[in-house]
Amino acid sequence: MKNILIIGGARSGKSHFAQELALKSGQSVLFVATAEAGDEEMRQRIEQHQKSRPATWSTLEATTHIGSQIHQRLGGAKVVIVDCITLLVNNIFGQYSHQTGEQIDAPLIEKNLTAEINELVECIDQVDASFIIVTNEVGLGLVPANTVGRLYRDLLGRANQLLAQRADEIYLMVAGLPVLIKPAQSNP
Repeated sequence: MKNILIIGGARSGKSHFAQELALKSGQSVLFVATAEAGDEEMRQRIEQHQKSRPATWSTLEATTHIGSQIHQRLGGAKVVIVDCITLLVNNIFGQYSHQTGEQIDAPLIEKNLTAEINELVECIDQVDASFIIVTNEVGLGLVPANTVGRLYRDLLGRANQLLAQRADEIYLMVAGLPVLIKPAQSNP
């Protein structure tokens, strides 16, 4: 089974490319959506994403504990798309939304996020399916101006590193174009 990580900036074509890869496989697909519709604009985005997926794909809407939920709902799927880790990290942060500024419990959030990613990696190792995981690269921009923003950037970066270690292939999406970065292409 092949495990692919697709990383890039916002609107770089990550989700579209993930869906193309799944379609090309010709296998049955479980699409794991991590987004929550917190407002009308996000609800519309989710609806557009749902319409872009083939009706034959199974969908699992899971905001946390996605590894265990994939185990329960995999069925006969041979390809699992997780879209996306960025929102999964946001969901974990949302559990602590009452915390602001310098008083946020960073070690607790990091502990819960690490457990979440480890659960997903264990699932990848245990199920008989290929995984296509979508995430954002947020470390290329400005340093966030506040503690919460910096913590989010740092923890998403760590989550991406853990998933990259497990990936067989990694694509960096740039303006809708996939650039293979793992395994590195050899020069002729």
